[in-house]
Amino acid sequence: MLQTLVDFQRTIYLALADQIKLLAAGGGWLAFFSFLPMGVVFGAAHALTPGHSKAVLATYLAGSDTKVSRGLLASIALSATHVTIAVLIAVLSLPLVSLALGSVGRAPVLEDVSRALLGVIGAWMVWRALGHGHSHQYEGEVVGFMAGLIPCPLTLFVMTFAISRGVPGAGILFALTMMVGVALTLSCVAVLSILFRERLVHLFDSRPRLFDQLSRGIEGVAGLVLAGVAVWQVTLN
Repeated sequence: MLQTLVDFQRTIYLALADQIKLLAAGGGWLAFFSFLPMGVVFGAAHALTPGHSKAVLATYLAGSDTKVSRGLLASIALSATHVTIAVLIAVLSLPLVSLALGSVGRAPVLEDVSRALLGVIGAWMVWRALGHGHSHQYEGEVVGFMAGLIPCPLTLFVMTFAISRGVPGAGILFALTMMVGVALTLSCVAVLSILFRERLVHLFDSRPRLFDQLSRGIEGVAGLVLAGVAVWQVTLN
């Protein structure tokens, strides 16, 4: 399944490269605009591969009391940040390359910042599970933003290729359509995570005290997982 997704992405990327080459050679924008919807498919397929903070998003939403509407906003915030950071790195590569980029397709400084911030969220969830504090209105969107600070490597490749051919606008337009596709996949992850939690709520409707203890336990475990992964990843690097 993973290899099929990789091959599918490669096919679209090669077709995109041909479109950008034609555009750079003096071709019209009409053909490129007609190709843009493939960016949605490209982004959705890419988000199905490992990474993109799907586990972070699912863990947070399963352990919090976030509703579907807020969960969707969190997934959109994650997608928008994930792609936008990559676009900004590509566009501002000259001043940022020595600071942020350790290798092609990665930004170690931003990755460490993202993991450290997620560790803070995890610690906050553990603290709240112990009976302290309460949920904040925009907490989900903040988590999405923090998780999305790790840039999308394929967006970096697309932007770098478009810039090298002298048509950065084409890269930005394709990145925007990719963002929609990534958001669709992550939104599905968000909705499924919240529905799973709400199903548990329904099962324990008649035993509120037991459910309260269980929900605090789930939130505490989710917080420990987020904090543990953040600490492990930062120390590993």
